[in-house]
Amino acid sequence: MIIVMAGNATEEQIQGVIRKIEKEGFKAHLSRGVERTIIGIIGDERRLKEVALGVLPGVEEVIPILQPYKMASRSFRADRTLVRLNGDIEIGGERIHVMAGPCAVESREQLLAAAERVKAAGATILRGGAFKPRTSPYSFQGLGEEGLKILAEARERFGLKIVTEAMNIHTLPLVAEYADIVQIGTRNMQNFDLLKELGKISKPVLLKRGLSATVEEWLMAAEYVLASGNLNVILCERGIRSFETYTRNTLDLSAVPVVKHLSHLPVVVDPSHGIGRWKFVAPMCCAAIAAGADGLLVEVHPNPAEALCDGAQSLTPENFTVMMEDLRKIAAVLGRKL
Repeated sequence: MIIVMAGNATEEQIQGVIRKIEKEGFKAHLSRGVERTIIGIIGDERRLKEVALGVLPGVEEVIPILQPYKMASRSFRADRTLVRLNGDIEIGGERIHVMAGPCAVESREQLLAAAERVKAAGATILRGGAFKPRTSPYSFQGLGEEGLKILAEARERFGLKIVTEAMNIHTLPLVAEYADIVQIGTRNMQNFDLLKELGKISKPVLLKRGLSATVEEWLMAAEYVLASGNLNVILCERGIRSFETYTRNTLDLSAVPVVKHLSHLPVVVDPSHGIGRWKFVAPMCCAAIAAGADGLLVEVHPNPAEALCDGAQSLTPENFTVMMEDLRKIAAVLGRKL
């Protein structure tokens, strides 16, 4: 439920409504727009029936939010959310940001080589996993904190921000210490304990869509983070399971305009995991930009043939550079920049 305050509502009236909401045991989220001020009510709205909010001074209208995801919905926030990192990076705005790098941090030499090349091609954020959730327990699981230290070194050397994955509540504090964006992988989209803990950190969260998750389930996962206190959530479409076996997953690009219609949160696309074959990554990156994506998550490895994970879907630095030139042309047509 949201409360729309009248245009001439005073600050005292706004605070009076907030006090009333909190007195009844709910959380209040204040959103000041250019034309109106909205107060969102967070909690079990079934208990609100006995609370008269519409008669409070300064209240123009009380509007129920019909979607189960309240804070993630367009009803709660009409303006799109801009997720800001330290510095001048703003995800969800005019500029499309490309997050690129290897699937996993394998060595210092490998990551620094990748970071140098993706930076030169125009990427603004370096991706790389220090903790890797793998289907097989015998596959490479990542370098752990050593990988995080290498990522931090790359950030200092090349001026790139870092996005890397946290797998559980135990490693989250460590990852949040190093990362600029904390990634939550597809297998953890409905790890509700982890999602609640993400609400307590100050770092932006990149929330990947689950392997078989509907759009509503995806937004409900984001709702856990938002309702727990962290409003800086970036959604990531990375492909869903279907009957098709030629590609690794089915990249659902229709989710981009759909989610941007339903939610104010920025949306990025990960074609590397969605396709699983490097030859098709560049065309799907182009299609993602055309669909309205606010960013891309792309795997780039200095030598994909020797990659310890996901080499088949990784671009070479040379292919990545060519792709970035094509993406700039598409972005310009849409009135955006890369």
